[in-house]
Amino acid sequence: MPAATSSQRIERAVAAGPGVASPLVRPDIEHKEKASDKSDLEAAWLVICWNDPVNLMHYVTHVFQVVFGWQKQKAEYHMLQVHNNGKSVLARTTLEQAEHYVHQLQKYSLHATMERES
Repeated sequence: MPAATSSQRIERAVAAGPGVASPLVRPDIEHKEKASDKSDLEAAWLVICWNDPVNLMHYVTHVFQVVFGWQKQKAEYHMLQVHNNGKSVLARTTLEQAEHYVHQLQKYSLHATMERES
């Protein structure tokens, strides 16, 4: 037997009449899935850290851990990409979040930029 809708349950509770105990009726709450997330609609931005001859490797690893909250292994992976390849894409995110990350990295004297994903 199919489940009763909220209006059917309310009608049954009202039909029971006064003086008759009826269960508390609460309306059904339908959870609708979003058709698309806001970040899906916005253009993606890449946060890029570039190699420089100034900052030491362990310092860059530390900054990645602080700014992104990464474990040491992930931070070291990206640090080595910067060191060996000249750059590393650290994040793909919204414009606002990318700006935040770039500012944080620059605050620690790292050469970081952002660009729109193509």
